[in-house]
Amino acid sequence: MEKGYLVLQDGQVFEGLRFGAGGDTVGELVFTTGMCGYIETLTDPSYAGQIVLQTYPLIGNYGIIREDFEGACCVKGYVVREYCDAPSNFRCDCDLDAYLKEQNVPGLCGVDTRELTRIIREHGVMNAAICSGIPADLTPVKTYAVTGVVEAVTCRESSIHPASGEERFRVSLLDYGAKRNIVRELQNRGCTVTVLPATTPAEEILAASPDGVMLSNGPGDPAEDVFQIEQIQKLLGRVPMFGICLGHQLTALAAGGSTYKLKYGHRGVNQPVRDLDGTRTYITSQNHGYAVDSDTVKLGRVRFANANDGTCEGIDYPDLRAFTVQFHPEACTGPKDTSFLFDRFVDLMKGGRA
Repeated sequence: MEKGYLVLQDGQVFEGLRFGAGGDTVGELVFTTGMCGYIETLTDPSYAGQIVLQTYPLIGNYGIIREDFEGACCVKGYVVREYCDAPSNFRCDCDLDAYLKEQNVPGLCGVDTRELTRIIREHGVMNAAICSGIPADLTPVKTYAVTGVVEAVTCRESSIHPASGEERFRVSLLDYGAKRNIVRELQNRGCTVTVLPATTPAEEILAASPDGVMLSNGPGDPAEDVFQIEQIQKLLGRVPMFGICLGHQLTALAAGGSTYKLKYGHRGVNQPVRDLDGTRTYITSQNHGYAVDSDTVKLGRVRFANANDGTCEGIDYPDLRAFTVQFHPEACTGPKDTSFLFDRFVDLMKGGRA
């Protein structure tokens, strides 16, 4: 294996071994804490523009299973302590190295991922490069920015996914980088789902008379998505709505709130979330670098809060027949604690359109 380097924007260098695709790459370095689910991580479009660091030390031991993909592979790079080159799984289609080569994603192993995680926790997310030689000029690394990613990952044309069994509702899903399990969760509840590009105007959505509108997860800074925010403003109060992750943030912005960038984000499968309407705390899957400022929520009310840092994790808009969550109730490979929110969306649609 060829020697490689992870070079941080502040000049720190970590030596490791190259795997996956050749060539150099630059991205925003983020860490995720899941002990499993690396397939879903690699195929989550919300990671577009980012180099993903896995904190769990051994990655790839059950290989790559294409049936479990959540979307397209959009990561800029992949960093692990150790990767398994001999996976054991009867469903395995190929190993991690072969998949990264196929997707043209550079990887680096043999680095101290615990130390890297400490650096990010202390100093915040930062840009980094995976390269075969240490660059003399770090300007391209320092100036890199994750922009235009929703347009890059959204579908190019609409598609229809029939309900499992009898059709009860028709849902329009705006694809900002949607994970496939959102569609499956809706199908399993009798919804025929029409997946729409993120550039779809509100007038076109309403003309189709859906029973509900779903706003998906996605990458990047929500404040950048001006067109999408404007369309949500036109939809609010007209049709039942449910937003997840980026959809949650965009809805808050459409309702007059604001968002901000977290120091190092929430990425993993064990984030505790408190229901402020009761005493329950749920374990959730999360992947976001931005959050809604709870103090700016006016049209709705904060329903869920992160039990670790108190950040906004969900908002109810009862007067607008909408609700949103920052976490992922559709999570694959779990946890499934909050999948009941899809049932809540179905109940909301039973009330009909305005």
